[in-house]
Amino acid sequence: MHTNYHMQHDAENYMQHHINEAIPQILLSLPFALALVMYIVCVAISVYCGKSWSPYHTASWIIGVFCAALAVVGPLASDAHMDFTVHMLSHLLLGMLAPLLIVLAAPVTIVLRTLSVTSARHLSRILRSRPVRIISNPITASLLNIGGLWILYTTNLYMVMQQNMFVHIVLHMHVFLAGYLFTVSIIYIDPTPHRTSFTYRAIVLVMALAGHSILSKHIYAHPPSGVPAAHAEKGAMLMYYGGDAIDLVLISIFCFQWFRAARPRTLIGNTHYTRKHQLD
Repeated sequence: MHTNYHMQHDAENYMQHHINEAIPQILLSLPFALALVMYIVCVAISVYCGKSWSPYHTASWIIGVFCAALAVVGPLASDAHMDFTVHMLSHLLLGMLAPLLIVLAAPVTIVLRTLSVTSARHLSRILRSRPVRIISNPITASLLNIGGLWILYTTNLYMVMQQNMFVHIVLHMHVFLAGYLFTVSIIYIDPTPHRTSFTYRAIVLVMALAGHSILSKHIYAHPPSGVPAAHAEKGAMLMYYGGDAIDLVLISIFCFQWFRAARPRTLIGNTHYTRKHQLD
């Protein structure tokens, strides 16, 4: 009887332990589930009103939210606390791949389609505001994105993040939002009131990519506080080559947009040149 009591007590403790672990996971999952539902509802409303929506946008949103969720919730997020290489994989998912996919999903466009005329005008007014102009500038966005990573990995902030849940959540939010701002400042999928030239964005993009690559090499040679050298080397290599793979997609989209924007002018110039020679 005494043995049965201990077994029941151990079972209760085991269940309570798993419940205590599950509650934070569920709470962290809610924003991602809400994002999926809201986007699908917006798409449904748009289609119901007779405005078609590309399934590629929807797929991009779903995969992007899933990538971000993987970095924050579940076994990958848990292992990232103990393994720097896994942490770097979550960084690539949360700070680079997920923002790129979210931008390609054109969330602002679908929201503007769904809102009433008055609400859409209010949102457009916010997008045209000076604060949005400042933070959406490629230089500001790159400083928030790449500069934030330099601060994270070259100071004690990385160790603090691993030990403090509040700091951990805030930094993960910053990594995603900074990655989104940087991506949306380079490629224009949604309506963008504060546009900059392709040349300007190209210069900032090259500098940002260089800063990211140099940081990965710095991590390889100088591991963050509390990270074993072997883990730092593997994580730095993943950051370098994995980051290059995602950046290649970003560069391809940027160059395609630049080519498409420049092509009409070339055609007009060639037409004018042909007509001039015909007159001669």
